[in-house]
Amino acid sequence: MTVVKNKPWDNPSPKGIKVDGSRYSSREFMEKEWEFLWPKVWLLLGREDELANPGDYQMEEFGRESFIMVRQKDDSVKTFYNVCAHRGARLINNPWGKTDAFKCPYHGWVWSLEGKLTEAQDPEDFPEGNPCGKLKLKEVKCETFAGFVWINMDENAIPLKEWLGPVWEDWRAYEIDKWKPYLMQTVTIKCNWKIILDNFNESYHLNTVHAPEKSVTTKRIASGMDTSYKTSQFDLSDQGHNRMIMKGGYAFATMNEDGEIQDPLYSVMKEWGINPEGYKDKPEDTRQALQKAKRKVGPERGYTHYKNLRDEQFTDAQHYTLFPNFAVSLWTDGFHFLRARPHPTDPEQSLFDHFWYASQPEKETSPVRTTKGIIERNKFAERQFFNYGEETMGQTIDQDTAIFILQQKGLRSRGFDRAYYANQESRVHRFHELIEDYFNGVKP
Repeated sequence: MTVVKNKPWDNPSPKGIKVDGSRYSSREFMEKEWEFLWPKVWLLLGREDELANPGDYQMEEFGRESFIMVRQKDDSVKTFYNVCAHRGARLINNPWGKTDAFKCPYHGWVWSLEGKLTEAQDPEDFPEGNPCGKLKLKEVKCETFAGFVWINMDENAIPLKEWLGPVWEDWRAYEIDKWKPYLMQTVTIKCNWKIILDNFNESYHLNTVHAPEKSVTTKRIASGMDTSYKTSQFDLSDQGHNRMIMKGGYAFATMNEDGEIQDPLYSVMKEWGINPEGYKDKPEDTRQALQKAKRKVGPERGYTHYKNLRDEQFTDAQHYTLFPNFAVSLWTDGFHFLRARPHPTDPEQSLFDHFWYASQPEKETSPVRTTKGIIERNKFAERQFFNYGEETMGQTIDQDTAIFILQQKGLRSRGFDRAYYANQESRVHRFHELIEDYFNGVKP
């Protein structure tokens, strides 16, 4: 067993700034974000395996910017601003595709995969001489990790590994780069992007928004979680990233009035060769039983990353928020991807990306449990784009997004002065403090 050890988290204390409602609706605040925040941070942009071969590209919108990620002939990935250096037209509008070169739809200038200008109309007519071979598309600093493409608009940004801090080793253990998408939804929603991150930076809402009678169904991911803040672990890093660990796999959290273990935990135990009936009188032991079963059976089914995991990672929810706009619930075999992107012009709208990736063991045939339901193994998702309310995102996320809309309206009220945080909401408080630090030119 080769268990990857955690690097220590810094756990700085919040400084106690006032967080009022204006930062969620103010255009002035939005402009500050575009000037001081977004150009200075690492952003997760796309999935590397969607660029399988040279010439494969993906276009991704981020607020008022648009980026092209493209696989190079040497197998590297480059990212460019999606704009022609001639007169500023966007080069492509397709979300993905394959090409030998990028041709501007306006005047036909042709740019190579490496971003070099190779063709231009009437090249002899330019007073500065033929622009071919001189001009290049503006490239964006780009690195890959965990199977994803990350960018930073700051040419002098620190390396991604340094930026991620303790998250790097935490995630490396899971071999996420080999996992595949089973759910890919992008929804336009009427709330500021920070409301989404606020929500995923705390668990205070779990017992109200996701109360057991509302949320524990056969279509949920494996539950049995102890959601109390008293038993949860909260960690913060100097870089602004956060982690919450909740203990899971407990049968007593899923039992009915007759003492019977319910789905989804019942089915999960059966899938791992554990008879749930044998634990009716000892529900506190199911957590350890699941850990032992996965440790023993997992490698036989082809779960290669199990050798890297600690026992508690087989049952517990590992929830991360990566500053500034990305949240992840990381399970043994599930990667719940939650990304918020700012609207280009409206501070009271945003794009919310809701994806689910799952590991791909060679000998596993059981279905994949996602937040939107149980999905047949190897039935990979195609990306959906829609407006809030047109499609369901699954019971749990639907409950969250309904609150987002209500909160956006409430934060505009004269009756709201400032957020009043509990200690267990310190991750939310620090999130806003980090934004202020960037405004003031202070980076972690």
